[in-house]
Amino acid sequence: MHAIEKILARAAGQDSVRTGQIVNCRVDLAEVNDLYPQTIISFHEMGGERVHSPDRITFILDHYAPASSIQQAENQKLMREFCHDQGIELLFDVNSGVCHQVMVDHGLVYPGMILIATDSHTTTHGAFGAFGTGVGATDLAVIMATGHLWLRVPEIIRIHLSGELSAGVYAKDVILHIIGKLGADYAIYKAVEFTGPAVTSWSVSERMALCNMTTEMGAKCAYIQPDEVTLNFLKDKVKRDYEPVESDPDFQYAEELFFDVSRIQPQLATPYSVDNVRPLSDLVGTPVHQAYLGSCTGGRAEDIAVAARILKDKHINKNTRLVVVPASRHVYLEAMRKGDVETLVEAGATFVTPGCAACLGTHEGILASGEVCIASTNRNFPGRMGHTQSAIYLGSPAAVAAAALNGQITDPSKILLNLEQESS
Repeated sequence: MHAIEKILARAAGQDSVRTGQIVNCRVDLAEVNDLYPQTIISFHEMGGERVHSPDRITFILDHYAPASSIQQAENQKLMREFCHDQGIELLFDVNSGVCHQVMVDHGLVYPGMILIATDSHTTTHGAFGAFGTGVGATDLAVIMATGHLWLRVPEIIRIHLSGELSAGVYAKDVILHIIGKLGADYAIYKAVEFTGPAVTSWSVSERMALCNMTTEMGAKCAYIQPDEVTLNFLKDKVKRDYEPVESDPDFQYAEELFFDVSRIQPQLATPYSVDNVRPLSDLVGTPVHQAYLGSCTGGRAEDIAVAARILKDKHINKNTRLVVVPASRHVYLEAMRKGDVETLVEAGATFVTPGCAACLGTHEGILASGEVCIASTNRNFPGRMGHTQSAIYLGSPAAVAAAALNGQITDPSKILLNLEQESS
């Protein structure tokens, strides 16, 4: 069996499972965000009175942080009161950040677990060897009532990454390249495992970005085998025992794909689809009104740091605004301690509350008609970040910072190579 299958089998109390089988699994952590007050309503409609395992449920108020409408405020009030009444102590309020980063920051994610959330980008947690997937409000309500949920054992695709990244190229460029080649519907209800020397050389932050974007291929979950990098990262965070799972050496994948990352240059997903990917070099010079650095894909401390490196002792273009949204309060504090926040503020950046912000087009950086944005986020369909007549290009944090500096799409590779030469 594959590690993913072993995780599902263990959670279902079975010795083995097979592709396509329906299994009823114990859920180790269920997360609800403030997009889904319907979860509470559905729980009560199902006859729920007390949640099954309050210690295995967390509510994170991140999509509307802080609330920007009366309805959002009412929804958040409902969630706070529900947590209080049900004895759910893992409530993270509007000062916390994006759910996927918050759960990692607080040691709630670990190898071998099943994590289910009301957010499609829960695939992020495959970076830690966890089975992470997103569901809707009614499915999450079932988990709150029973502690379990049925899942279909997915086919598993292996994507092997070899080679070394060139200057100015990041995991975001790699996953955009892959999505562009395979298409947005390639991995529907399939699991995607990343292997290879390129992956093992990357930081946890880069691995999270890689797994996060598998959602845009339709994947049910993602997976990277936990290694020394993973375990060292989790050592001071996770306060419970856990057991990483390994695939059997003779496991047969549904499909195996191979990419040499050394051949990949900076990429952009162009309007209006994530799989509409082109080399960034084809788009150099495209005017940009807003550069947006943030989200569960590209708002971690490493992402803020590379932007600060590009913009240190410089100023953003007068015709462009740079909006920075740290993925969490922990990330924000780390970037402050390193001086990156000060660097970016001095360069003209606007920092907003850690959370989802304009990534889903509700507040704190939404776009007007005719505006062009380059973002380190994960989706660019019409209206995603505001007006349906705006346009979004998706790229790496370095590409976002480079565009903010020049007011137009700019190859970050050349800037970073110049900085390396200057420092040497």
